[in-house]
Amino acid sequence: MNNIVMETRIRLARNLKKYPFPCRLNPKQKTEVANVIIDSIKNCNSPLANDLEAIWIKDLNESERISLVEKHLASPEFISETEGRAIVLSKDRTMSIMLNEEDHIRLQILIKGDDLSGAFEIADKLDTLLDENLEFAFDENLGYLTQCPTNLGTGMRASVMLHLPALKAGRAIGRIAGNLQKLGLTIRGCYGEGTEPKGAMYQLSNQVTLGISEMSAIENLSNIAKQLEGQEKAAQERMVKSIEAQDKLCRSLGVLKTARLISCEEAVELISNVRFGVNAGVIDSVDISTIDSLIEKIQPATMMVEKEKQLTPQERDILRAEIIQSNL
Repeated sequence: MNNIVMETRIRLARNLKKYPFPCRLNPKQKTEVANVIIDSIKNCNSPLANDLEAIWIKDLNESERISLVEKHLASPEFISETEGRAIVLSKDRTMSIMLNEEDHIRLQILIKGDDLSGAFEIADKLDTLLDENLEFAFDENLGYLTQCPTNLGTGMRASVMLHLPALKAGRAIGRIAGNLQKLGLTIRGCYGEGTEPKGAMYQLSNQVTLGISEMSAIENLSNIAKQLEGQEKAAQERMVKSIEAQDKLCRSLGVLKTARLISCEEAVELISNVRFGVNAGVIDSVDISTIDSLIEKIQPATMMVEKEKQLTPQERDILRAEIIQSNL
């Protein structure tokens, strides 16, 4: 099983032909655009559409908005404004459609593990469904028209979330990032552009959307992801030969099981170490699925949404320690 790739995402950017880009719309016009899209989804006779729920961002409190970002369902930029913005989510939260972010439609499919083709198949079906009732802005030469020129063409960004603790420890990420750029790919923090990597989790995605098909972009990304996976596994095997490295990974599990107060930053780093230990065969008392589910559960806003109340930093640190121990 591939445990280096944690999550797969396909994102499609689309705009309606008869409306200007969101940056040229006032709040009333944005609301109109969002309603047009939501109504088109409601009127679809498809199991995919029937599973979707529309939520207006202005109706969510701050913790609920931030939790969407923590779960990778929305971008930080999207929740920074509330007027005229809505998000359409599937019940299992594997589908997300941001309305009036940079483009009218930012459709994304999130799947745990390594399945770019499967994620694209679902995204393509949903895109076709929307296209039946909405007229997208499209040019024969440029492809799908988007607010940012870098998304012209397919409008697709495919990405995989990679856990690369050994490559990070060996300070190889900088060199890798430079090489990837030459191949039309980029590697960055787990919450996308402009974010820092946490817990050695990196998002690898395609940069080229013009003059290349969706399947070619996916194939290229998949091949590079496999190469990084091989490099990470080799680096892990070298590192865990050291008793000091083994001790660090096992101590991380001990702290997680016994701490009474733990910050999110410290917890994510320790969880990353334990995940490394499980993958490298140093730790066998914890499974990967438990570790991966913890990363989402211990995020500050997500914990407060679950508790349905605001918590002080110390209360969050206490609750976080309790959640980790109950899961481990």
